[in-house]
Amino acid sequence: MSTTEREPLRLMAVHAHPDDEASKGAAATAKYAADGVEVLVVTCTGGERGDILNPSFTLPEGHEFETLEGRLAVRRLEMARSAEALGVRHAWLGFVDSGLPEGDPLPPLPEGCFGLVPLEEASEPLVKLVREFRPHVITTYDPSGGYPHPDHIKCHDVSAEAFAAAGDPERYPGTGEPWEPLKLYYNHGFSMDRLRAAHEAMTAAGLESPFGDWIESRDAREIPERQVTTLIPAAEYFAHRDEALRAHASQIDPQGFFFAVPRDLEADVWPWEEYELAESRVPLPERAPGEHEDDLFTGVREALAHQGDGRAPAGVPA
Repeated sequence: MSTTEREPLRLMAVHAHPDDEASKGAAATAKYAADGVEVLVVTCTGGERGDILNPSFTLPEGHEFETLEGRLAVRRLEMARSAEALGVRHAWLGFVDSGLPEGDPLPPLPEGCFGLVPLEEASEPLVKLVREFRPHVITTYDPSGGYPHPDHIKCHDVSAEAFAAAGDPERYPGTGEPWEPLKLYYNHGFSMDRLRAAHEAMTAAGLESPFGDWIESRDAREIPERQVTTLIPAAEYFAHRDEALRAHASQIDPQGFFFAVPRDLEADVWPWEEYELAESRVPLPERAPGEHEDDLFTGVREALAHQGDGRAPAGVPA
């Protein structure tokens, strides 16, 4: 098989709500899409229980935001604009937003929401989508969800289940031909290293940093940091990420937190997006202490090249 005949690389990014794809790994997905990788963003819920978080939000003509159906329609419109900004394909799993429970004790989750759907029932449509799209790499959230939103935790659960089960012909019958993804990653949107780099650079430039209290709070609570294994250079695509963020006009304040760091400063001190490699089914090169991957497809490219030479290692889908 020649290089030109080899199948394209495919990346699936699984998120809980519309807007998550814009705030977690957005520049990296835009970069891969621009590089010719087939990228599919999957959104588990419709974000129906999200409030308006942008004080300058103007409701699109012909829409309302008072009912779950009305909010779903607005957020679908916003998601379409975000996918266009990133240059990616998009699919909905079709589950209902659980909302973020607040109070002590926490109230029960609403009936029928994503967080209450049994694991295999919630995973089946994602397994089907994995078998249809056939991604080589899947990205999602770590087991904590990144923060304790029930939909983020459930997003991890169904992604891990789909990664484990999609290649097993005995699992999830009737959802298509088995396909075994090769690598699973967790997004790391705001590591302490990234926050400190931005905070120190803004302070040194005489700018007001929004991160000082956050860093102090996390230090005081001794919140453990998960390992970052992979840094994807993506500064060239920060503008695509920002356009995707602004597409979610009901949720993202263009004068708010996500836009606090000047982009030239950000590109200078932290030009990457961060991931944690959770599992690989292909051999990987050894890394020296402190060395990071710079490509989600490390090992995958080599495995597919061997497959084209008729020397595919075990675990590479035929």
